[in-house]
Amino acid sequence: MAKYDKADLERRMKGAVESLRHDLGGLRTGRANTTLLDPVTVEVYGSHMPLNQVATVSAPEPRLLSVQVWDKSNIGPVEKAIRSAGLGLNPINDGNTLRLPIPDLTEERRKELAKLAHQYAEKARVAIRNVRRDGMDALKADETKKEISEDERKRSEADVQKLTDDFIKQADDVAVQKEQEILGK
Repeated sequence: MAKYDKADLERRMKGAVESLRHDLGGLRTGRANTTLLDPVTVEVYGSHMPLNQVATVSAPEPRLLSVQVWDKSNIGPVEKAIRSAGLGLNPINDGNTLRLPIPDLTEERRKELAKLAHQYAEKARVAIRNVRRDGMDALKADETKKEISEDERKRSEADVQKLTDDFIKQADDVAVQKEQEILGK
């Protein structure tokens, strides 16, 4: 069993919040954002590759994404990958680049995206609680091995719980901010 390491727990909880920020960055809010295409993978050269490894994505206008494919022979597969990614985007192929106009979000779609943001936040909270459980288990193991006293364990458990509460609040704040952005409030 691993020894209790507060810095490691903090790093892992921070990672869960960063992961949540990244996941939420891919949700559409009605504005063009290059992270929107991060989850898209393209089948080229006989394997699946992230879009950013076969093309440059930019946002030249607030409601338009531009995808500059490096190898012209990959424009078809890239266009197909974007259409089938479930992002509700229809690429316009002008031969050299793909233009992606960002459509207005319907109220129904906004609610779906807000629900998805909530699910991402719940996933982050679960990850943070799992880190807390690992920390508590390590403390109990250290006490069993007589490396720390019962009082030390209890003090450290309180620290772990405070850390957990802080990071869950951070995750909730990030999610609420994104939900409000999506719902246009």
